[in-house]
Amino acid sequence: MRRQGRAARLAARPAAPIARSPLDVEALTHDGLQAGQGRTALIVCGALAREILAVNRANGADHFTLRCLPAILHNHPDRIAPAVEHEILRAKSEGYADIFVLYADCGTGGALDIVCERHDVTRIRGPHCYAFFEGVEMQAAREEVTAFYLTDFLARQFDTFVTRPLGLQQHPELREMYFGNYETLVYLAQTDDDALTQKAKSAAETLGLRFERRFTGYGELATALAGF
Repeated sequence: MRRQGRAARLAARPAAPIARSPLDVEALTHDGLQAGQGRTALIVCGALAREILAVNRANGADHFTLRCLPAILHNHPDRIAPAVEHEILRAKSEGYADIFVLYADCGTGGALDIVCERHDVTRIRGPHCYAFFEGVEMQAAREEVTAFYLTDFLARQFDTFVTRPLGLQQHPELREMYFGNYETLVYLAQTDDDALTQKAKSAAETLGLRFERRFTGYGELATALAGF
C-alpha cells in the first residue's frame, strides 16, 4: 500500500481549534472569564467584562477577582440566578472577604435579588444594564417603551443575541412580529468607536427602526466599582 505524502497526511488531520483571547467576544459570550487575584470577588455578566476591566485599570484597582459568567445566559434568564448562586457559594468556600454581584435583574423576575438576599451579597441596582449605563433614574424618567437598546457588547454580538436566536435571517417576515411595536434602536455607547456605531446602525436597518446614538460612558457601573 502506497504511503501518503506528508502534505496529504497533514491535510487529513482534523483542524486544531482556533485559540481565542479571553476578551474575544465569542469567549465572553460562551465561556465567560476569570481575571485578577484580589480578595474581593466580583460575579459579573460576561457582557460587562471589557467595561469593568477598563474602569478598574483607570482606577488602579487591583483588589478584585472577576468571575464572569457567559453572556449568552441573557438568552435564558431563568438560568442566571442559579448560575450566580453557584458562583457565590464557590467564592465563599474559597474564602473571599467580600463578594459583589454585577448583574442587573436581567429578566430574572426578582429571582436574582432572592439569591443575593439569601447569601447577604450586594448587587448593582437596576432592572438591566442599559439602566445603569445611562443612569437608573434617567432611563426610568424617559419611559421609552418603544426603544430597543444596544450596548457596545450587543452591537458587537447583535447576530448572536438577536438575529440568529429569533430566526430573522431565515424568516425575515418575523421581524414585524418581534419588533413591530418598537420605533427606535437606541445605541448606548460606552466608547467612541466608529466601527461599533456602524454595527449599531446596521442593526437598526435590519430591524427597520430609526437610529439614535447616546454616549453614556460607563455610567453607574463606574460609580459602583469605585464604591466596592
